[in-house]
Amino acid sequence: MPANDIGIDMGTSSCLVYSTGKGLILKEPTVVVYDKDTEKIKAIGEEAKQMAGHASSNIEVIRPICQGVITDFIVMEKMLKYFIPKAMGRRAFRKPRISICVPSGITEIERRAVEEATFQAGAREVFLVEEPIAAAIGAGVDVTKPFGNLIVDIGGGTTDVAVISLGGVVVSSTIKVAGDTFDQAIMSYIRRTHGLFIGEDTAETIKIKIGTCYPLPTPETMDVRGRNLVTGLPKTIEVSSEETEEALREPTLQIVEAIHSVLEKTPPELAADVADRGIVLTGGGALLRGLEELIEEKTGINTMTAEEPMTAVAIGTGKYVEFLSGRTEE
Repeated sequence: MPANDIGIDMGTSSCLVYSTGKGLILKEPTVVVYDKDTEKIKAIGEEAKQMAGHASSNIEVIRPICQGVITDFIVMEKMLKYFIPKAMGRRAFRKPRISICVPSGITEIERRAVEEATFQAGAREVFLVEEPIAAAIGAGVDVTKPFGNLIVDIGGGTTDVAVISLGGVVVSSTIKVAGDTFDQAIMSYIRRTHGLFIGEDTAETIKIKIGTCYPLPTPETMDVRGRNLVTGLPKTIEVSSEETEEALREPTLQIVEAIHSVLEKTPPELAADVADRGIVLTGGGALLRGLEELIEEKTGINTMTAEEPMTAVAIGTGKYVEFLSGRTEE
């Protein structure tokens, strides 16, 4: 198999590129900065994210993917044209075969637009992979077997819950509750209870450092700086892990509900497989502490997180061509 097959996981918050020869070769934010005066794109990816927080009035920050849905195909095509050569390096002699991950609820028109954008960006062949299948392959699940596997992929903008068997999605549900929702929940909780305004980056830091959705054996705290809503001046407060649990209760229970609804629609034999084999969590949002315990408690099914949840979708997308050739040989 040629070493220049690449898989792209174009997510709401970041774009990951995986090469079958080299592993994960690129991870950049899915952000573009557009200069309204010159009507040109000023920066893409990491550079754009740095600029976004300090943007002036003539600059527009564009996120081409919002809650798992591609909202700006022109910008997305430009991003692909920027990321693919960057990932491939200068020494690429032949165009790569590219697998690109798409949300499971994507329409036929959107599929064609993604294919077209990927060809425009320099692909020799394009394969579209449904996100839950990519997540399962990346998590090391053998999706070709006639067993039911339940995958919960919690990204930045959406959570995909799907039962997979024989290489296809049997039942699935996508909800617009994921990592970004967790950040928003922490922001609004701190505004409501402490009268303090904090930014998304601070909320994300709280989530990573002390965030949990299940009681911790020993509670943790951290100091948080923000703007006092009354005085408008900077202020520092102490936030505890118990408070994050309260803040994150609603969004995490919505994910549990989505898992319930998928299990209710799953054929009985496959549901029995899931009960035996457990639930697999992937995606950056799966790193939230207590999520395994919460899902396990609410469903009664053993729940585990993939070894590399952040990169599982990108790895699975990259290995998809291998998976396809394996199926055609059978």
